[in-house]
Amino acid sequence: MDSTDSIDRTDTIDSTAATGFMATHARVLDRHRFGLALGDGDPEAALAALEAYRNPDGGYGWGLEPDLRSPESQPGPALHAFEVFTDIGPHTSPRAAELCDWLASVTLPDGGLPFALPVGAPAGCAPFWTQADPTVSSLQISAIVAANAHRSAAFDPAVAAHPWLAQVTRYCLSAIRELSGKPQPMELAFAVQFLDAAHHRHPEAAELIDRLREHIPPDGLLRVDGGADDEFMRPLDFAPVSGGPARDLFAPEVVDGELRRLAAGQQDDGGWRVDFASFSPAAALEWRGHATVRAVSILRDHRPPAPGS
Repeated sequence: MDSTDSIDRTDTIDSTAATGFMATHARVLDRHRFGLALGDGDPEAALAALEAYRNPDGGYGWGLEPDLRSPESQPGPALHAFEVFTDIGPHTSPRAAELCDWLASVTLPDGGLPFALPVGAPAGCAPFWTQADPTVSSLQISAIVAANAHRSAAFDPAVAAHPWLAQVTRYCLSAIRELSGKPQPMELAFAVQFLDAAHHRHPEAAELIDRLREHIPPDGLLRVDGGADDEFMRPLDFAPVSGGPARDLFAPEVVDGELRRLAAGQQDDGGWRVDFASFSPAAALEWRGHATVRAVSILRDHRPPAPGS
């Protein structure tokens, strides 16, 4: 057992204050996700909240991705929908396979997803969404959507068997093999997340993670180009889930330090903050609710096993 398994960092956070923050500030969807992260949520209630962001075509919009507030279905919100489908596991929903259907309908001929489709209502949207080229596949968005889909596929056979997941996986594996030069930090982190999530079904993923090691410093800190002064990709952005090959990129004491840092990041109001700029007042608050769910989920994932388990 290494040091990352020996300390229960959930004992170092104030769950009552976090619950109060979510009740006071977070959107309904993240309040339900927070309950699931604590182990006492209702999967059906979380799915009902997610439904408000769903379009008749099977995709998601309406600000599910906080900095993309336009109503039409987009690849970005799909990654957040898959977060919910993963949160509810082992419970499943037919909406997950329906989302795969929609993603298949917007996947480009090479098997990848565009960073964004044309944005019809740009108010409150980040320029990197509104200015994206819808005709070019993006490894960054394809990898993180596929990573979350693979996490859902671990217990949802309909997602696991969906042709879209096989198609986007082929694209991501090929694009990662062909990476040259110095990848952008966010693209690199999401590629590693994808490989970590896909390695159970695609053994070559572990080898590709090792090939990406040369781009990742031992401390796992890569400043995001064009981001805020303190915006970095950190070890838990590369490997948020324990037990996968991505953790081999970092020494145990590095991960342990990041977990301690994450636990210490709880603010006086009970929530967590993000290190990137938001593009509307609503998004700024919604990202904090999302960040609080993420922090509590990661810290609970690293609790030591119960005695006798």
